[in-house]
Amino acid sequence: MSKRLDYNQIAPAGAKALGGVYGYVMQSGLAPVLVDLVYLRVSQINNCAYCLDMHTRDLLKKGVKVEKLALVQAWREAGNLFDARERAALAWAESVTLVAQTGVPDTAYEEARAAFEERELVDLTIAIGLMNTYNRMAISFRNTPQAVLEQ
Repeated sequence: MSKRLDYNQIAPAGAKALGGVYGYVMQSGLAPVLVDLVYLRVSQINNCAYCLDMHTRDLLKKGVKVEKLALVQAWREAGNLFDARERAALAWAESVTLVAQTGVPDTAYEEARAAFEERELVDLTIAIGLMNTYNRMAISFRNTPQAVLEQ
C-alpha cells in the first residue's frame, strides 16, 4: 500500500486547523493518558493502522503497560485494569464513533455524565470527533505507519 497524497502539504491551513483542535484538547485538562486511550480505541474501531501505531507508541512512552494496551479493545472484560473514568471515556468513545449505529442513546450519555463534568464531556467529545477525522484522513490517503517504515 502506498501513500496517495500528503494532505499536510496540499492543504496546510486545514492541517493547521486540525492541529489547533488537537492543541485545544491537550490543554483541556483531560488526563493525557485518558485522551490517548480514547484515541487508540477510536482508531481500533476505524481500523486506522497509522493512528493505531502512533497512539500505541505514545501510550508506551507515557508508561502505560503493554498488558493494558493489549486489552483496550476488550476493556469491558479487563476488570480493574481500567479505572472508572477510563471505562466511561472508552464507552463514550465507542458510542460517539459508531453514532450511525448507536444514535448515542440516553444511557450512554448518562453513564458519561456520571464520570465527567459537562466541560470535560464536551472536550472529550471534541477529542473523539478529532480522532475520527484524523482516522479518515490517514485511511483515505494511505498514511504509512511508522512500524512499516522501520522494517
